[in-house]
Amino acid sequence: MTRVRIDLNISLDGYTSATDHSPENPMGEDWGALTAAYTGTRTFRSRVLGDTTGTGTTGVDDAHAAAYFDNIGAEILGAAMFGFHTFPDDPEWKGWWGDEPPFGVPVYVLTHRAPLPDLPMAGGTTFRFRSGSIEEVLAEAASSAESQDVRIGGGIGTAREFLCAGLVDDLHVAIAPVILGRGNRVWDDLRGLELSHKVDTEVAESGTLHVSFTR
Repeated sequence: MTRVRIDLNISLDGYTSATDHSPENPMGEDWGALTAAYTGTRTFRSRVLGDTTGTGTTGVDDAHAAAYFDNIGAEILGAAMFGFHTFPDDPEWKGWWGDEPPFGVPVYVLTHRAPLPDLPMAGGTTFRFRSGSIEEVLAEAASSAESQDVRIGGGIGTAREFLCAGLVDDLHVAIAPVILGRGNRVWDDLRGLELSHKVDTEVAESGTLHVSFTR
């Protein structure tokens, strides 16, 4: 049965990376501090960087990193997460994920620029651009996932839209032991999420707190 999943990296004070994005630093300057534990794992180095040396951390952080990639049949991204804001006037822009994006599944990009032709990439990723409601896009993504899960890949505005609409079955939040004091607020308007979802917590060797909400 298809489930809708989100993974977030946030600070102790409840923020994701600030909005100081640039073509050179598309995720914002705080992104590295929030994701240091994740990007240091053996799974990340292997699955995203193509590192076959076996380097990287194991343990709790790596277990959650591995779960991030497990059983995904389709992905949904916001326009900014695809990278439309990076080179908005370049008709040849194919996103900032490189020639072989780390998805390997159909990726639905929510954008007012749609309709646009599908964009097949190396490694099995095909970007599909949609301007319909999130419910319509989710239904199409779920159909293409063929009983595997649909991951809402972000950014935070897109993730919160699905959360506030009650469409998310599994939310994993990796809370880094840092205080940002700025950025995008995560928990606004989500009061009572712990009542509709079972909550589990686990502390990793890195000090990262992994909180899982499961419907």
